[in-house]
Amino acid sequence: MPGRRRWISRVVLAAGLALAGAVAPPGVAAAESNGGVRVMPLGDSITEGTQVPGGYRIGLWQRLSGAGYRVDLVGTQFNGPAALGDHDHQGHPGWRIDQVDAAVTGWLRTADPRTVLLHLGTNDILQNHQVPSAPSRLSALVDRITAAAPAADVFVATIIPLASAGQAAAARTFNAALPGIVQSKVNSGKRVHLVDMHAVLTTADLIDGVHPTAGGYDKMAAAWYTALRSVPGTIGDPSDVPAGGALANAGSGRCLDVPNGNTANGTQPVIWDCSGAANQRWTATGQALQSLGKCLDSPTNATAGTRAQLWDCTGGTNQRWNRNANGTISNAASGLCLDVKGNATAAGSVVHLWTCTAAANQVWTGR
Repeated sequence: MPGRRRWISRVVLAAGLALAGAVAPPGVAAAESNGGVRVMPLGDSITEGTQVPGGYRIGLWQRLSGAGYRVDLVGTQFNGPAALGDHDHQGHPGWRIDQVDAAVTGWLRTADPRTVLLHLGTNDILQNHQVPSAPSRLSALVDRITAAAPAADVFVATIIPLASAGQAAAARTFNAALPGIVQSKVNSGKRVHLVDMHAVLTTADLIDGVHPTAGGYDKMAAAWYTALRSVPGTIGDPSDVPAGGALANAGSGRCLDVPNGNTANGTQPVIWDCSGAANQRWTATGQALQSLGKCLDSPTNATAGTRAQLWDCTGGTNQRWNRNANGTISNAASGLCLDVKGNATAAGSVVHLWTCTAAANQVWTGR
């Protein structure tokens, strides 16, 4: 029998984050960690996710999780919705390059990231702060980052477009200097990489002329993901996830089962004696969990006690599941975990959605 499978991605969310968009009050939430490769999203409000809490980090996390990468986002800041499995970051709304430069050494020494994602410079332009020398300040910041974290790979992004014509021109001039800056770091033996984020978005992707829409942030996520995958080691290697295997419940020893192989929409899974039959085989396809051609689904606006069900696959967030390091399986839309109702262990016991506790009746092992 294959060995115990490794599940990825996040620890159980802190209280108060079950609703999409919820943000923990400052000082309340402890940093999340799943022991994965440490990645620091570093920048300003576009890293923080102004207008769309979590910003590009949502789509990036979902891509990493769905592909089996185990990544630990790090930083002193914390925000975002339940669909974001790790809320830590180092994005500071309104901050310029010089302000980040003044604090970055301490952040890096505390977080010890393997990888840094840097998108910064927008506020230098918006605040008209010594704009001609902004590229030089960014170059000095990159040097400070590589000095404080010499083993880290640093991905430097061009800043995204701005709607104001004058500011847009200044952004283009700033961005034009970045390839030469990055190449100079590479020539000196530093692990620095350029990501052309400006080319990924247009002003149509901006919600307020500065910050992206949800779709714009997702375009940023895709660009970061492509860049990270192009440099070995920056996000580790994909974990081993079941492909057509069973999911055994730790509390009962029984397997997640589609009753009688019924594929009608709304069929509620149960636990049953593990048999290896087709109605107990679950395929991880990205973040979807599929059996018998249908997807495991959390009904829209699910609350604790809502039934889990099979449904036609749609690709919606209610059919995306985070397979967490502690063995729980949580829904990206609701933040709730797959749970054997009432801690039952008998064959035929119902599987529903419940607040994540990591109790044995919520722990699932791939076979």
